[in-house]
Amino acid sequence: MGSFLLCFVPLFVAVDAFGLLPVFFGLTQGMEARRLRRVIWESVATAAVVALVFAVAGTSLLRMLGVAIADFMIAGGVVLFAVSLADLLSAEKAALHIDRESMGAVPLGVPLITGPAVMTTSIVLVNEYGILPTAGAILANILIAGVVFTFASGLNRFLGQTGAGIVSKIGNLLLAAIAIMMIRKGLMSFL
Repeated sequence: MGSFLLCFVPLFVAVDAFGLLPVFFGLTQGMEARRLRRVIWESVATAAVVALVFAVAGTSLLRMLGVAIADFMIAGGVVLFAVSLADLLSAEKAALHIDRESMGAVPLGVPLITGPAVMTTSIVLVNEYGILPTAGAILANILIAGVVFTFASGLNRFLGQTGAGIVSKIGNLLLAAIAIMMIRKGLMSFL
């Protein structure tokens, strides 16, 4: 249970389901309920498959490329820090131009739910805690994103635009701290 929680928290921050709410609302505005449920299901299924495949095969891919885990931790930490810093300093998530027929898979599933932050965090967690707690934490967090999307309209009324923005900014601040931790651990493994 301890390893699961150690995997769950950074992945919860990396997925940032509450921070995705404004983008989700923008993409699905005016969509009928049946279509909306299909989009949510597609986004969760796509995100889960991509994240799990990357968690399982990511280390092997790095080995084939001759990249050490420490290299990936440093590079991933830098990317995560840049992503979190950009989100922290911006007023809102960037607007997207997408195909409404495939929006469940792209961009909601990948790269919004399972993006660079989730992929980087997953590979580091697999190497630190193993595949089972990491895979469980990946699935739990992606399911949470699906639940958040399902109840998005109620959550939006409860949190309001300001509340959702605050939750997102706190999440990005935590993601920045996790990024610095990854860089530190990567550098320490070289020393």
